[in-house]
Amino acid sequence: MLWGLLLCATLASASQTVLNGPLAGLPRVSAYDEGLFTPMEDMNALSETSFSVLSHPVFPNYNVRIKKSSFCDDTVNSYTGYIDIEARHIFFYFFESRNDPDTDDVIFWTNGGPGCSSSLGLFMELGPCRVLDENGPAFHPESWNTNANIFFVDQPIGVGFSYADYGESVGTTEEGARDMAAFIFIFFEHFSKFKGRAFHLTGESYGGRYVPVFAAEVYDQNTKLAEAGYTPINLTSIMIGNGLTDFYHQMSSSFDMQCTSASVPPTLSIAECVQMKPMVARCEKRLKESCVDIFDATDCAAAATFCDTHLKAPFWRSELNPYDISQPCTEDGRRENLCYPVTAHIRAYLSRPDVRETLGVDAPVPANFTSCASVVGSAFRANMDSYRLTQDYIGGLLERGVRVLIYVGTYDWICNWIGNERWTLALGWSGQAAFAAESLHPWAVGDDFTKGRAGLARSAKGLTFVTIDKAGHMVPYDKPKEALDLVQRWLSKEGF
Repeated sequence: MLWGLLLCATLASASQTVLNGPLAGLPRVSAYDEGLFTPMEDMNALSETSFSVLSHPVFPNYNVRIKKSSFCDDTVNSYTGYIDIEARHIFFYFFESRNDPDTDDVIFWTNGGPGCSSSLGLFMELGPCRVLDENGPAFHPESWNTNANIFFVDQPIGVGFSYADYGESVGTTEEGARDMAAFIFIFFEHFSKFKGRAFHLTGESYGGRYVPVFAAEVYDQNTKLAEAGYTPINLTSIMIGNGLTDFYHQMSSSFDMQCTSASVPPTLSIAECVQMKPMVARCEKRLKESCVDIFDATDCAAAATFCDTHLKAPFWRSELNPYDISQPCTEDGRRENLCYPVTAHIRAYLSRPDVRETLGVDAPVPANFTSCASVVGSAFRANMDSYRLTQDYIGGLLERGVRVLIYVGTYDWICNWIGNERWTLALGWSGQAAFAAESLHPWAVGDDFTKGRAGLARSAKGLTFVTIDKAGHMVPYDKPKEALDLVQRWLSKEGF
Protein backbone atom coordinates (compact mmCIF):
# COMPACT_ATOMS: atom_id res chain seq x y z
CA MET A 1 0.00 0.00 0.00
CA LEU A 2 1.11 3.59 -0.55
CA TRP A 3 1.40 5.40 2.75
CA GLY A 4 -0.18 8.83 2.97
CA LEU A 5 -2.87 7.58 0.69
CA LEU A 6 -3.89 5.24 1.41
CA LEU A 7 28.18 -10.68 10.56
CA CYS A 8 30.79 -10.52 13.45
CA ALA A 9 34.46 -11.09 12.39
CA THR A 10 37.18 -9.26 10.53
CA LEU A 11 38.07 -9.95 6.92
CA ALA A 12 40.88 -12.30 6.10
CA SER A 13 43.89 -10.70 4.53
CA ALA A 14 44.57 -11.58 0.93
CA SER A 15 46.90 -10.46 -1.77
CA GLN A 16 44.05 -9.59 -4.14
CA THR A 17 40.83 -7.84 -3.20
CA VAL A 18 37.73 -6.43 -4.85
CA LEU A 19 38.58 -2.76 -5.25
CA ASN A 20 35.30 -1.05 -6.06
CA GLY A 21 31.76 -0.75 -4.72
CA PRO A 22 30.13 -1.63 -1.40
CA LEU A 23 32.20 -4.82 -1.07
CA ALA A 24 35.51 -3.02 -1.52
CA GLY A 25 38.25 -4.90 0.30
CA LEU A 26 36.54 -8.27 -0.06
CA PRO A 27 39.23 -10.96 -0.28
CA ARG A 28 39.35 -13.11 -3.39
CA VAL A 29 40.06 -16.11 -1.13
CA SER A 30 36.80 -17.08 0.55
CA ALA A 31 36.27 -17.31 4.29
CA TYR A 32 35.75 -21.07 3.88
CA ASP A 33 39.29 -21.44 2.52
CA GLU A 34 40.71 -19.35 5.36
CA GLY A 35 38.78 -21.28 8.03
CA LEU A 36 36.95 -18.13 9.17
CA PHE A 37 33.40 -19.28 8.54
CA THR A 38 31.36 -22.34 9.53
CA PRO A 39 27.77 -22.36 8.27
CA MET A 40 24.92 -23.37 10.56
CA GLU A 41 23.47 -25.58 7.79
CA ASP A 42 20.45 -27.24 9.45
CA MET A 43 17.38 -25.10 10.19
CA ASN A 44 16.07 -27.93 12.38
CA ALA A 45 18.82 -27.04 14.86
CA LEU A 46 17.16 -23.70 15.56
CA SER A 47 15.47 -23.21 18.94
CA GLU A 48 11.94 -22.06 19.66
CA THR A 49 12.94 -20.35 22.90
CA SER A 50 16.05 -18.41 21.93
CA PHE A 51 17.68 -16.83 18.90
CA SER A 52 20.64 -18.30 17.03
CA VAL A 53 22.98 -15.63 15.70
CA LEU A 54 24.30 -15.88 12.15
CA SER A 55 27.26 -13.84 10.96
CA HIS A 56 29.70 -13.75 8.07
CA PRO A 57 33.08 -12.02 7.66
CA VAL A 58 32.06 -10.51 4.33
CA PHE A 59 29.56 -8.32 6.20
CA PRO A 60 31.15 -7.69 9.63
CA ASN A 61 28.53 -5.11 10.65
CA TYR A 62 25.59 -7.47 10.08
CA ASN A 63 24.14 -10.29 12.22
CA VAL A 64 21.00 -12.31 11.62
CA ARG A 65 19.08 -13.54 14.67
CA ILE A 66 16.65 -16.36 13.91
CA LYS A 67 14.41 -18.79 15.84
CA LYS A 68 11.63 -21.25 15.19
CA SER A 69 8.23 -19.69 15.73
CA SER A 70 5.33 -22.14 15.62
CA PHE A 71 2.30 -20.10 14.63
CA CYS A 72 0.01 -19.42 11.72
CA ASP A 73 0.46 -22.68 9.73
CA ASP A 74 1.17 -25.97 11.54
CA THR A 75 1.75 -27.78 8.22
CA VAL A 76 5.17 -26.12 7.71
CA ASN A 77 8.17 -24.92 9.69
CA SER A 78 8.16 -21.19 10.31
CA TYR A 79 10.82 -18.84 11.63
CA THR A 80 11.15 -15.23 12.75
CA GLY A 81 14.05 -13.00 13.60
CA TYR A 82 15.98 -9.79 13.15
CA ILE A 83 18.60 -8.50 10.76
CA ASP A 84 20.88 -6.53 13.10
CA ILE A 85 22.93 -3.79 11.48
CA GLU A 86 24.77 -2.46 14.52
CA ALA A 87 22.07 -0.33 16.22
CA ARG A 88 19.39 -1.01 13.60
CA HIS A 89 17.10 -4.05 13.68
CA ILE A 90 14.89 -5.29 10.80
CA PHE A 91 12.25 -7.93 11.57
CA PHE A 92 11.40 -10.82 9.23
CA TYR A 93 9.21 -13.91 8.95
CA PHE A 94 10.19 -17.04 6.98
CA PHE A 95 7.86 -19.90 6.02
CA GLU A 96 8.92 -23.11 4.36
CA SER A 97 7.05 -24.43 1.34
CA ARG A 98 4.03 -26.68 1.86
CA ASN A 99 5.24 -28.76 -1.08
CA ASP A 100 9.00 -29.46 -0.87
CA PRO A 101 11.10 -26.90 1.01
CA ASP A 102 14.30 -28.69 -0.03
CA THR A 103 13.74 -28.04 -3.72
CA ASP A 104 11.14 -25.28 -4.12
CA ASP A 105 12.04 -21.71 -5.05
CA VAL A 106 12.52 -18.91 -2.52
CA ILE A 107 10.44 -15.72 -2.59
CA PHE A 108 11.22 -12.46 -0.80
CA TRP A 109 8.13 -10.27 -0.20
CA THR A 110 7.91 -6.65 0.85
CA ASN A 111 4.93 -4.37 1.15
CA GLY A 112 5.18 -0.74 0.19
CA GLY A 113 4.24 2.59 1.69
CA PRO A 114 6.98 3.59 1.97
CA GLY A 115 6.60 2.62 5.61
CA CYS A 116 4.02 -0.17 5.56
CA SER A 117 4.64 -3.48 7.31
CA SER A 118 4.88 -6.71 5.31
CA SER A 119 2.57 -8.21 7.93
CA LEU A 120 -0.16 -6.78 5.68
CA GLY A 121 0.97 -9.06 2.86
CA LEU A 122 1.36 -11.96 5.29
CA PHE A 123 -1.89 -11.69 7.26
CA MET A 124 -4.16 -10.06 4.67
CA GLU A 125 -3.01 -11.22 1.26
CA LEU A 126 -0.70 -14.11 0.36
CA GLY A 127 0.60 -15.61 3.62
CA PRO A 128 -0.09 -19.09 5.02
CA CYS A 129 -2.70 -17.65 7.38
CA ARG A 130 -4.95 -14.62 7.37
CA VAL A 131 -6.22 -12.46 10.24
CA LEU A 132 -9.51 -11.29 8.80
CA ASP A 133 -11.53 -10.91 12.02
CA GLU A 134 -11.22 -10.76 15.80
CA ASN A 135 -10.73 -14.55 15.99
CA GLY A 136 -7.08 -14.31 14.92
CA PRO A 137 -5.21 -16.28 12.24
CA ALA A 138 -6.95 -18.83 10.02
CA PHE A 139 -5.36 -21.22 7.52
CA HIS A 140 -5.11 -19.76 4.02
CA PRO A 141 -5.29 -22.43 1.28
CA GLU A 142 -4.18 -20.08 -1.53
CA SER A 143 -0.97 -19.02 0.20
CA TRP A 144 2.08 -18.43 -1.99
CA ASN A 145 4.03 -20.91 0.16
CA THR A 146 1.95 -23.62 -1.53
CA ASN A 147 4.97 -24.20 -3.80
CA ALA A 148 7.63 -21.82 -2.48
CA ASN A 149 9.61 -20.86 0.61
CA ILE A 150 8.84 -17.24 1.45
CA PHE A 151 10.19 -14.29 3.46
CA PHE A 152 8.11 -11.37 4.68
CA VAL A 153 10.36 -8.48 5.73
CA ASP A 154 9.45 -5.37 7.74
CA GLN A 155 11.73 -2.94 5.98
CA PRO A 156 13.13 -0.32 6.17
CA ILE A 157 14.01 0.60 9.79
CA GLY A 158 10.98 1.83 11.70
CA VAL A 159 8.42 -0.35 9.91
CA GLY A 160 6.33 -2.89 11.82
CA PHE A 161 8.49 -4.69 14.41
CA SER A 162 11.69 -3.11 13.04
CA TYR A 163 13.38 -0.38 15.06
CA ALA A 164 16.62 1.48 15.81
CA ASP A 165 18.32 1.91 19.17
CA TYR A 166 19.10 5.60 18.78
CA GLY A 167 16.58 6.86 16.27
CA GLU A 168 18.55 5.98 13.16
CA SER A 169 16.50 5.96 9.98
CA VAL A 170 16.62 5.17 6.28
CA GLY A 171 15.28 7.72 3.82
CA THR A 172 16.08 6.28 0.38
CA THR A 173 15.50 2.98 -1.35
CA GLU A 174 19.20 2.68 -2.23
CA GLU A 175 20.13 2.77 1.48
CA GLY A 176 17.67 0.00 2.27
CA ALA A 177 18.89 -2.09 -0.69
CA ARG A 178 22.33 -2.62 0.87
CA ASP A 179 20.75 -4.05 4.03
CA MET A 180 18.50 -6.43 2.14
CA ALA A 181 21.29 -7.72 -0.14
CA ALA A 182 23.57 -8.42 2.85
CA PHE A 183 20.76 -10.26 4.69
CA ILE A 184 19.97 -12.46 1.69
CA PHE A 185 23.64 -13.46 1.26
CA ILE A 186 24.14 -14.30 4.96
CA PHE A 187 20.97 -16.42 5.07
CA PHE A 188 21.88 -18.43 1.94
CA GLU A 189 25.49 -18.91 3.10
CA HIS A 190 24.39 -20.38 6.44
CA PHE A 191 21.54 -22.54 5.19
CA SER A 192 23.36 -23.90 2.19
CA LYS A 193 20.53 -26.15 1.05
CA PHE A 194 19.17 -22.97 -0.49
CA LYS A 195 22.39 -22.23 -2.42
CA GLY A 196 21.72 -22.06 -6.12
CA ARG A 197 17.96 -22.17 -5.53
CA ALA A 198 15.89 -19.91 -7.76
CA PHE A 199 15.29 -16.65 -5.88
CA HIS A 200 12.54 -14.14 -6.63
CA LEU A 201 12.28 -10.61 -5.21
CA THR A 202 8.65 -9.59 -4.93
CA GLY A 203 6.67 -6.64 -3.68
CA GLU A 204 3.59 -4.51 -4.00
CA SER A 205 2.82 -0.81 -4.41
CA TYR A 206 5.97 1.12 -3.37
CA GLY A 207 7.57 -2.29 -3.88
CA GLY A 208 7.56 -1.13 -7.49
CA ARG A 209 10.45 1.12 -6.41
CA TYR A 210 11.96 -1.16 -3.74
CA VAL A 211 12.15 -4.40 -5.71
CA PRO A 212 14.05 -3.26 -8.83
CA VAL A 213 16.65 -1.41 -6.72
CA PHE A 214 17.03 -4.33 -4.28
CA ALA A 215 17.38 -6.77 -7.18
CA ALA A 216 20.03 -4.63 -8.87
CA GLU A 217 21.98 -4.50 -5.59
CA VAL A 218 21.82 -8.30 -5.28
CA TYR A 219 22.90 -8.77 -8.89
CA ASP A 220 25.82 -6.35 -8.65
CA GLN A 221 26.87 -7.81 -5.28
CA ASN A 222 26.80 -11.28 -6.85
CA THR A 223 29.55 -10.34 -9.28
CA LYS A 224 31.91 -9.37 -6.47
CA LEU A 225 30.99 -12.37 -4.33
CA ALA A 226 31.65 -14.76 -7.24
CA GLU A 227 35.05 -13.13 -7.82
CA ALA A 228 35.87 -13.79 -4.15
CA GLY A 229 34.90 -17.47 -4.32
CA TYR A 230 31.39 -17.33 -2.86
CA THR A 231 28.21 -18.78 -4.32
CA PRO A 232 26.14 -15.98 -5.85
CA ILE A 233 22.41 -15.70 -5.25
CA ASN A 234 20.45 -17.27 -8.11
CA LEU A 235 18.38 -14.16 -8.77
CA THR A 236 15.87 -15.54 -11.26
CA SER A 237 13.14 -12.92 -11.39
CA ILE A 238 11.33 -10.03 -9.83
CA MET A 239 7.56 -9.74 -9.43
CA ILE A 240 5.77 -6.44 -8.81
CA GLY A 241 2.08 -6.11 -7.99
CA ASN A 242 0.32 -2.78 -8.61
CA GLY A 243 3.65 -1.04 -8.34
CA LEU A 244 4.78 2.56 -8.35
CA THR A 245 7.74 2.13 -10.69
CA ASP A 246 7.50 4.97 -13.21
CA PHE A 247 5.99 8.08 -11.58
CA TYR A 248 5.80 9.91 -14.93
CA HIS A 249 3.44 7.53 -16.71
CA GLN A 250 1.57 6.75 -13.51
CA MET A 251 0.70 10.39 -12.92
CA SER A 252 -0.93 11.00 -16.28
CA SER A 253 -2.99 7.83 -16.02
CA SER A 254 -5.03 9.42 -13.22
CA PHE A 255 -7.07 11.15 -15.90
CA ASP A 256 -7.86 7.89 -17.71
CA MET A 257 -8.98 6.18 -14.51
CA GLN A 258 -11.33 9.01 -13.57
CA CYS A 259 -12.64 10.25 -16.92
CA THR A 260 -12.80 7.15 -19.14
CA SER A 261 -14.11 3.61 -18.78
CA ALA A 262 -10.61 2.14 -18.45
CA SER A 263 -11.70 0.38 -15.26
CA VAL A 264 -15.19 1.44 -14.22
CA PRO A 265 -17.49 4.09 -15.69
CA PRO A 266 -16.11 7.66 -15.28
CA THR A 267 -16.17 8.81 -11.67
CA LEU A 268 -15.91 12.57 -12.32
CA SER A 269 -18.41 14.90 -13.94
CA ILE A 270 -18.00 15.96 -17.56
CA ALA A 271 -17.15 19.49 -16.41
CA GLU A 272 -14.40 18.23 -14.09
CA CYS A 273 -12.92 16.08 -16.85
CA VAL A 274 -12.98 18.95 -19.33
CA GLN A 275 -10.99 21.04 -16.83
CA MET A 276 -8.56 18.21 -16.12
CA LYS A 277 -7.79 17.11 -19.69
CA PRO A 278 -5.48 20.00 -20.75
CA MET A 279 -3.63 19.69 -17.46
CA VAL A 280 -2.34 16.22 -18.44
CA ALA A 281 0.00 17.61 -21.13
CA ARG A 282 1.11 20.47 -18.85
CA CYS A 283 1.83 18.02 -16.05
CA GLU A 284 3.81 15.71 -18.33
CA LYS A 285 5.87 18.65 -19.67
CA ARG A 286 6.78 19.90 -16.18
CA LEU A 287 7.64 16.45 -14.85
CA LYS A 288 9.81 15.66 -17.88
CA GLU A 289 11.74 18.93 -17.64
CA SER A 290 12.28 18.96 -13.86
CA CYS A 291 12.24 15.31 -12.78
CA VAL A 292 13.10 13.13 -15.78
CA ASP A 293 15.51 14.93 -18.13
CA ILE A 294 17.35 16.71 -15.31
CA PHE A 295 16.41 16.09 -11.69
CA ASP A 296 16.11 19.37 -9.82
CA ALA A 297 14.66 18.79 -6.34
CA THR A 298 12.98 22.20 -6.07
CA ASP A 299 11.51 22.27 -9.54
CA CYS A 300 10.55 18.59 -9.42
CA ALA A 301 8.69 19.15 -6.14
CA ALA A 302 6.84 22.08 -7.70
CA ALA A 303 5.91 20.00 -10.74
CA ALA A 304 4.70 17.16 -8.53
CA THR A 305 2.54 19.57 -6.51
CA PHE A 306 1.04 20.96 -9.72
CA CYS A 307 0.19 17.47 -10.97
CA ASP A 308 -1.23 16.35 -7.63
CA THR A 309 -3.46 19.42 -7.47
CA HIS A 310 -4.92 19.09 -10.95
CA LEU A 311 -4.93 15.34 -11.56
CA LYS A 312 -5.29 13.68 -8.17
CA ALA A 313 -7.07 16.09 -5.84
CA PRO A 314 -10.50 15.55 -7.47
CA PHE A 315 -10.31 11.87 -6.59
CA TRP A 316 -9.41 12.56 -2.96
CA ARG A 317 -12.52 14.68 -2.63
CA SER A 318 -14.61 11.64 -3.47
CA GLU A 319 -15.49 8.85 -1.05
CA LEU A 320 -14.08 6.15 -3.29
CA ASN A 321 -11.47 3.63 -2.18
CA PRO A 322 -8.18 4.53 -3.94
CA TYR A 323 -7.17 0.85 -3.75
CA ASP A 324 -10.44 -0.34 -5.28
CA ILE A 325 -12.22 2.30 -7.33
CA SER A 326 -15.36 0.15 -7.51
CA GLN A 327 -15.93 0.52 -3.75
CA PRO A 328 -16.61 3.43 -1.38
CA CYS A 329 -14.33 4.30 1.53
CA THR A 330 -16.60 5.90 4.07
CA GLU A 331 -15.40 4.24 7.27
CA ASP A 332 -14.03 6.25 10.17
CA GLY A 333 -10.26 6.22 10.39
CA ARG A 334 -9.73 6.06 6.62
CA ARG A 335 -6.00 6.82 6.93
CA GLU A 336 -5.41 4.37 9.78
CA ASN A 337 -7.32 1.45 8.28
CA LEU A 338 -6.48 2.15 4.62
CA CYS A 339 -10.17 1.64 3.77
CA TYR A 340 -9.98 -2.00 4.95
CA PRO A 341 -11.29 -2.81 8.48
CA VAL A 342 -9.26 -6.06 8.34
CA THR A 343 -6.12 -4.01 9.01
CA ALA A 344 -7.48 -3.18 12.47
CA HIS A 345 -7.73 -6.90 13.28
CA ILE A 346 -4.12 -7.43 12.14
CA ARG A 347 -2.96 -4.57 14.36
CA ALA A 348 -4.84 -5.98 17.34
CA TYR A 349 -3.36 -9.46 16.79
CA LEU A 350 0.21 -8.17 16.51
CA SER A 351 -0.23 -6.02 19.63
CA ARG A 352 -0.98 -9.06 21.81
CA PRO A 353 1.87 -9.84 24.28
CA ASP A 354 1.55 -13.62 23.77
CA VAL A 355 1.89 -13.26 19.99
CA ARG A 356 4.95 -11.04 20.37
CA GLU A 357 6.56 -13.51 22.76
CA THR A 358 6.03 -16.34 20.25
CA LEU A 359 7.49 -14.27 17.44
CA GLY A 360 10.44 -13.03 19.51
CA VAL A 361 9.70 -9.33 19.14
CA ASP A 362 12.28 -7.19 20.92
CA ALA A 363 11.17 -5.25 24.00
CA PRO A 364 11.89 -1.74 22.62
CA VAL A 365 9.19 -2.13 19.94
CA PRO A 366 6.10 -0.05 20.93
CA ALA A 367 3.27 -2.03 22.51
CA ASN A 368 0.69 -0.94 19.95
CA PHE A 369 1.45 -2.27 16.50
CA THR A 370 1.33 0.22 13.62
CA SER A 371 0.60 -1.00 10.10
CA CYS A 372 2.23 1.98 8.38
CA ALA A 373 4.85 4.27 9.94
CA SER A 374 4.29 7.90 9.02
CA VAL A 375 7.83 8.92 10.04
CA VAL A 376 9.28 6.53 7.44
CA GLY A 377 6.98 7.80 4.73
CA SER A 378 7.90 11.37 5.60
CA ALA A 379 11.63 10.62 5.35
CA PHE A 380 11.24 9.11 1.88
CA ARG A 381 9.06 11.99 0.73
CA ALA A 382 11.60 14.53 2.02
CA ASN A 383 14.20 12.87 -0.21
CA MET A 384 11.72 12.71 -3.11
CA ASP A 385 12.59 9.03 -3.35
CA SER A 386 9.62 8.16 -5.56
CA TYR A 387 10.74 10.64 -8.24
CA ARG A 388 13.73 8.54 -9.33
CA LEU A 389 13.98 6.60 -12.59
CA THR A 390 13.31 3.15 -11.17
CA GLN A 391 12.28 1.68 -14.51
CA ASP A 392 15.90 1.91 -15.68
CA TYR A 393 16.84 -0.68 -13.03
CA ILE A 394 14.28 -3.00 -14.62
CA GLY A 395 15.79 -2.44 -18.05
CA GLY A 396 19.21 -3.32 -16.62
CA LEU A 397 17.89 -6.49 -15.00
CA LEU A 398 16.18 -7.62 -18.20
CA GLU A 399 19.39 -7.07 -20.19
CA ARG A 400 21.11 -9.45 -17.75
CA GLY A 401 18.54 -12.23 -18.04
CA VAL A 402 16.47 -11.54 -14.92
CA ARG A 403 12.80 -12.11 -15.74
CA VAL A 404 10.28 -9.43 -14.78
CA LEU A 405 6.56 -9.86 -14.01
CA ILE A 406 4.36 -6.78 -13.64
CA TYR A 407 0.84 -7.68 -12.49
CA VAL A 408 -1.96 -5.21 -11.82
CA GLY A 409 -5.54 -5.38 -10.53
CA THR A 410 -7.82 -3.41 -12.82
CA TYR A 411 -9.82 -1.75 -10.01
CA ASP A 412 -6.79 -0.06 -8.42
CA TRP A 413 -6.59 3.72 -8.87
CA ILE A 414 -3.44 4.64 -6.97
CA CYS A 415 -1.04 2.42 -9.00
CA ASN A 416 -3.34 1.59 -11.85
CA TRP A 417 -3.03 -0.73 -14.81
CA ILE A 418 -3.07 2.06 -17.43
CA GLY A 419 0.05 3.70 -16.02
CA ASN A 420 1.79 0.37 -15.53
CA GLU A 421 1.05 -0.73 -19.08
CA ARG A 422 2.30 2.58 -20.46
CA TRP A 423 5.68 2.42 -18.75
CA THR A 424 6.25 -1.21 -19.73
CA LEU A 425 5.60 -0.30 -23.36
CA ALA A 426 7.85 2.78 -23.13
CA LEU A 427 10.70 1.03 -21.30
CA GLY A 428 13.98 1.46 -23.16
CA TRP A 429 15.76 -1.91 -23.52
CA SER A 430 16.77 -4.31 -26.27
CA GLY A 431 13.46 -6.20 -26.09
CA GLN A 432 11.24 -3.12 -26.36
CA ALA A 433 10.15 -3.62 -29.97
CA ALA A 434 9.35 -7.31 -29.47
CA PHE A 435 7.37 -6.58 -26.30
CA ALA A 436 5.41 -3.71 -27.83
CA ALA A 437 4.59 -5.84 -30.89
CA GLU A 438 2.74 -8.36 -28.73
CA SER A 439 -0.95 -7.68 -28.27
CA LEU A 440 -2.77 -8.17 -24.99
CA HIS A 441 -4.47 -11.56 -24.87
CA PRO A 442 -6.79 -13.15 -22.30
CA TRP A 443 -5.66 -15.66 -19.70
CA ALA A 444 -7.62 -17.88 -17.31
CA VAL A 445 -6.89 -19.84 -14.15
CA GLY A 446 -5.57 -23.22 -15.23
CA ASP A 447 -6.24 -22.11 -18.83
CA ASP A 448 -9.89 -23.04 -18.19
CA PHE A 449 -11.87 -20.28 -19.90
CA THR A 450 -15.18 -22.02 -19.13
CA LYS A 451 -14.84 -20.49 -15.64
CA GLY A 452 -14.23 -17.02 -17.01
CA ARG A 453 -11.36 -14.79 -18.01
CA ALA A 454 -8.89 -13.85 -15.27
CA GLY A 455 -7.37 -10.90 -17.12
CA LEU A 456 -5.09 -9.90 -19.98
CA ALA A 457 -1.40 -10.59 -20.61
CA ARG A 458 1.49 -9.49 -22.83
CA SER A 459 4.92 -11.16 -22.74
CA ALA A 460 8.20 -11.08 -24.69
CA LYS A 461 11.93 -11.42 -24.04
CA GLY A 462 11.55 -11.99 -20.29
CA LEU A 463 9.12 -9.14 -19.55
CA THR A 464 5.50 -10.02 -18.75
CA PHE A 465 2.61 -7.65 -18.06
CA VAL A 466 -0.60 -9.12 -16.62
CA THR A 467 -3.90 -7.64 -15.51
CA ILE A 468 -6.29 -9.28 -13.05
CA ASP A 469 -9.91 -8.42 -13.71
CA LYS A 470 -11.89 -6.81 -10.87
CA ALA A 471 -8.98 -6.94 -8.42
CA GLY A 472 -7.84 -3.89 -6.52
CA HIS A 473 -4.43 -2.79 -5.24
CA MET A 474 -4.03 -5.93 -3.10
CA VAL A 475 -4.53 -8.58 -5.78
CA PRO A 476 -3.98 -11.67 -3.55
CA TYR A 477 -6.59 -10.32 -1.11
CA ASP A 478 -9.26 -9.72 -3.74
CA LYS A 479 -8.46 -12.63 -6.08
CA PRO A 480 -6.52 -15.31 -4.15
CA LYS A 481 -7.06 -18.13 -6.65
CA GLU A 482 -6.04 -15.99 -9.61
CA ALA A 483 -3.01 -14.66 -7.71
CA LEU A 484 -1.82 -18.17 -6.78
CA ASP A 485 -2.24 -19.38 -10.36
CA LEU A 486 -0.29 -16.32 -11.50
CA VAL A 487 2.68 -16.97 -9.21
CA GLN A 488 2.71 -20.72 -9.87
CA ARG A 489 2.79 -20.09 -13.62
CA TRP A 490 5.66 -17.67 -13.11
CA LEU A 491 7.72 -19.99 -10.91
CA SER A 492 7.23 -22.92 -13.29
CA LYS A 493 7.91 -20.70 -16.36
CA GLU A 494 4.68 -21.87 -18.00
CA GLY A 495 3.93 -18.40 -19.31
CA PHE A 496 0.67 -16.71 -20.18
